[in-house]
Amino acid sequence: MQAELLMTMTPCNQCLRPRRHLALLGALLCALVLGGCASLPDRNPLAQWERSPNQNKRGPVLVVIHYTDQDSVAQSLKTLKTANSKGPVSAHYLIGADGKRYQLVSDERRAWHAGAGYWGTIGDVNSASIGIELDNDGNSPFARAQIDSLILLLGDLCQRHHIPRTAIIGHEDLAPGRKVDPGPLFPWKQLADAGFGHWPRADAPPAPADFDPWLALAALGYPLADRGAAVQSFHHHFRGMEGKTLDAEDLRILHDLTLPLPPAAGEEDGM
Repeated sequence: MQAELLMTMTPCNQCLRPRRHLALLGALLCALVLGGCASLPDRNPLAQWERSPNQNKRGPVLVVIHYTDQDSVAQSLKTLKTANSKGPVSAHYLIGADGKRYQLVSDERRAWHAGAGYWGTIGDVNSASIGIELDNDGNSPFARAQIDSLILLLGDLCQRHHIPRTAIIGHEDLAPGRKVDPGPLFPWKQLADAGFGHWPRADAPPAPADFDPWLALAALGYPLADRGAAVQSFHHHFRGMEGKTLDAEDLRILHDLTLPLPPAAGEEDGM
C-alpha cells in the first residue's frame, strides 16, 4: 500500500521532461532578451548572411570645437553627464584650462553636442562628428596649455579616424545665429599654423571683380539661410571681429580659401 502511494506521488521521468524543457526554454528566452538589450545582433535573421570584406566601421569625418560657458571643469563634467536647461547634452572630449583631457563618449558613438544646423552637405552633424568642449567662459582668452592639448588631440583624432585636417570647425560655423562658440577669441590661426583647419595666405591678392562671396561661403560649408548670421560666424572665425556685412577684405579671404588646391607632385606630368 505504501509502495503504491509513493508511486502515485512521485512524478515519472516522462512527466518531468516537459517541465525541464519549459524551464530551459524560459532561461534561454531570458538570456536572449537580456542579450538583446545589451546590443543589437550583427546579423539580421531575416536574411541569409553572406559576408563581404568590402567594409569598414562607420566613423567621424568632422571635428566641432565648443566652449563650455560654465564656471569650472567640475561643473561642465556634471552637465555633460546629466543635462542642461534644454535637456541632455554631451561631448566626446572636454579639455580644461590646464590642458587635462577628459573623454566622456567613445569616438565611435554619437554624442549630443552639435544640435540643429549643418555644414556643407552634412545635415546630422552629431552622427558625423567628434565634439570637443573647452573649459572657457566665452569672454576670456584660451589658455596656452589648453590649446596645446587640443592640437595634440586633433593630431591623434585625424590620424586614427582619417579625418581631413581641414575638417575642423566651430559650433557657430554650423549653426550661425544660434551659437557663438568658440567665439572671436578662439585662436584659429594657431591651429592653422599647426596644420588644422583653413586659413588664408597673408599675401593673397584681392578677389576678382566677378567673384561671388556667397558661393564661396557655401563652398566652405556655411549655411546661408541667414546670410548676416553666416557672415558674423565667418568674421569670428577668420577675423576675430563682429559684423554682419562683407567687405573687400572678406572677399580677399574667401577667394583665397576657395581657390583650387595646387596639383600634387607628379600630377603636372600626368603621373
